[in-house]
Amino acid sequence: MFQNKLDSLKTDLEKSWQKLDINSKISEAKKLEKIVAEPEIWLDPENAKQKNLELAKLNDMIEPWNLLKSQLDDINELIELGGDDLVTEIYEQISAIEKKLSELKLTLRFTGKYDEKNAILRITAGVGGTEAMDWASMLERMYLKFCEKKNFKIACLERTTGEEAGIKTGVYEISGTNAYGILKSEHGVHRLVRLSPFNADNLRQTSFALVEILPVLDNDNDVEIDEKDLRIDVYHSGGHGGQSVNTTNSAVRITHVPTNTVVAIQNERSQLQNKEKAMEILRGKLIQMQQEQQADSISALRAGESAKWGQQIRNYVLQPYKLVKDTRTKYEETDTDAVLNGELDNFINAYLEMKVGE
Repeated sequence: MFQNKLDSLKTDLEKSWQKLDINSKISEAKKLEKIVAEPEIWLDPENAKQKNLELAKLNDMIEPWNLLKSQLDDINELIELGGDDLVTEIYEQISAIEKKLSELKLTLRFTGKYDEKNAILRITAGVGGTEAMDWASMLERMYLKFCEKKNFKIACLERTTGEEAGIKTGVYEISGTNAYGILKSEHGVHRLVRLSPFNADNLRQTSFALVEILPVLDNDNDVEIDEKDLRIDVYHSGGHGGQSVNTTNSAVRITHVPTNTVVAIQNERSQLQNKEKAMEILRGKLIQMQQEQQADSISALRAGESAKWGQQIRNYVLQPYKLVKDTRTKYEETDTDAVLNGELDNFINAYLEMKVGE
């Protein structure tokens, strides 16, 4: 009665197990357990902390799959025992395992090299003055609401407001489980069509904003940048931020000369902190460019060949009808208010499912 369903679940579990390469992760965890058990490791506290974090992360991934495998074995024993009094229990356990397996399979979407990393969200208004800057601030609000719903930690790194309304740029660090893997689908140009609130004739207006999603890399070893390729400028910070603002050269602008990639940060209190944040974002931007150009290394990147403004990924039409449509997956929603209030899961899921199927 239940054997076919059980066999199907086992096959499904085995495929997912292999795709995630759980066996190698189990082997890696065993090696780390031996390393952290050695007293000598605490002679280097930073290294010990890092190894323990790696072990905890591996165990968090392995344990749910091991538990599911054990539960399937238990059900197999119940089926062999038979008996009408066990039918309800077997049915409930199989239903619970189906649900859990479905949830765990979502992790198959996050097997990219940087998917488990935190993310940098960078929003830049396109040409069009106040109209474009207002659109950039609408996107900023949309993403911050989405991240709050995901219980992601949000830290503002840089924010430049427009003269009349909106923002010119907004840069945020988003921390949470698979933050980059979840948000990477949003990387590209977002187009808005609406009746303009900024002109007397209330004409229909098209605006653009660039959303960049960059992985936060843990250390310099993740991407090697030749110091000779960098130009670092310092200047006075602007805006609010304390007594030293506008009195010291604490703001930092870093240019990666070969690709003409520029990152500027001024929100941190010191020049050193601003430089560290700028380098963190630069590493992410170069990795993103490397993925877009399918380059073998950072040194092989070519200036001006990143997708950037040429990659329009989503249209938000508020007039003459209401529709948000993704140009890659063709997924669309007519409830534009919900989308602009951070309801992005369906768009993100459609993109992730498309990538898994490729």
